[in-house]
Amino acid sequence: MPESPAGRDAAPRVRGRFAPSPSGALHFGSLVAAVASWLDARSRNGEWLLRIEDLDPPREQRGAAEEILRTLEALCLYWDGPVRYQSRCTHLYAGALQRLIEHDAAYACACTRREIAARARVGVDGPVYPGACRSGLAPGRAPRAWRLRVPAGSIALDDECFGVISQDVEREVGDFVLRRADGWFAYQLAVVVDDADQEITRVVRGADLIDSSQRQILLQRLLDLPTPAYLHIPAAVDARGDKLSKRTRARPLKRSKASGALFAALQFLHQAPPLELAGAPPAELLQWGRRHWQPDAVVPQRKRAAPAQWR
Repeated sequence: MPESPAGRDAAPRVRGRFAPSPSGALHFGSLVAAVASWLDARSRNGEWLLRIEDLDPPREQRGAAEEILRTLEALCLYWDGPVRYQSRCTHLYAGALQRLIEHDAAYACACTRREIAARARVGVDGPVYPGACRSGLAPGRAPRAWRLRVPAGSIALDDECFGVISQDVEREVGDFVLRRADGWFAYQLAVVVDDADQEITRVVRGADLIDSSQRQILLQRLLDLPTPAYLHIPAAVDARGDKLSKRTRARPLKRSKASGALFAALQFLHQAPPLELAGAPPAELLQWGRRHWQPDAVVPQRKRAAPAQWR
């Protein structure tokens, strides 16, 4: 349910977003990201947008997107404007890819995953593409995917929690995929186009995505798009140290336990909610968090164990 914009400026200076993938129900890890981004935007009298990142059909679960919306409503995490679905915005991603192709910043690739794995070394996010198709396709090979021609040099992320993190994208990631072999656009391109098109000014998300930021900043520069402010928070993990997800069988949030989950999320973010608020209605908890949001209190950890009852 969208939150009414009544009483706000026509053009808010701050705009945040929450962008879950419909691979399953919301769990504690996704709740922490939603709460942090909501508080960060609302504490600055900004807007908070909701985007469903549905560009990976094999991983999506039927009905998950609707379930996410209903859970956010139960948590009183209301959003502004219509929900954006990436699957309905592919024309925007196609336009961005075409601009990169026209500037010789993207090229077709015929390599299979097996071929890449056989030749690649390991980087910050899996195999580093060895550049087999950078100078053109070998005779008889058909294009499968499109990759960015990554220039040499470091890209710096100035994160509000972790500080400056530089990454040599060419060396540590390589020429990464923009459009996959299955025809769907890759996350890195879609998120950059979406953030610019929606005029997002602040990106607050889990630190499991922090090493993607330099790729996104590079794309923003190549596409002449603005770079938002970034604030990465610890990713919630289970007892084994694995990020909470459908794959790790993270416990779905129950709407009947919305207050307890919100209180635990505020504690996870080191916001120190007073104990007398434990069990308070979700709206009351969020209003307290909105008034007392302290991003400086967030500990710069890549990951942090979620409370046992929420794993």
